[in-house]
Amino acid sequence: MKEISRINHVGLRVRSLEVSREFYGKLGFVFLAGPVGPEPVAIVEHPSGININLILNASEDAPKKNVLMEGDVKYPGYTHIALEITDYNAAKHDVQTLGFTVTGEVEFNGARFFFIRDPDGNVIEFHQPASH
Repeated sequence: MKEISRINHVGLRVRSLEVSREFYGKLGFVFLAGPVGPEPVAIVEHPSGININLILNASEDAPKKNVLMEGDVKYPGYTHIALEITDYNAAKHDVQTLGFTVTGEVEFNGARFFFIRDPDGNVIEFHQPASH
């Protein structure tokens, strides 16, 4: 469909606005609005233009397990977001300095990427393309 121009935002279901706002704030995301709407949703945006809708209706009693990424049953669905980076080593150092745990690293055909998880188990990939 030729009318599609880019991804507008990513929606992530989270338990706590305060906890998620602090986490994504450390990654440079700025709180824009919310909670708004019937779900409700809070909006954060990075200066690069990446927009995340924090969907604030995750059950407090739900396990912290990410059902799309953990376990033997592989459910369909979005498994992670990938944030493109310009300097792999600097980005990895920054997230570790912030106290975040790197949960995996991969190098493939010159591209390098590593993963962290947000407080609700949502996976975030930091991706440096082979061209950098």
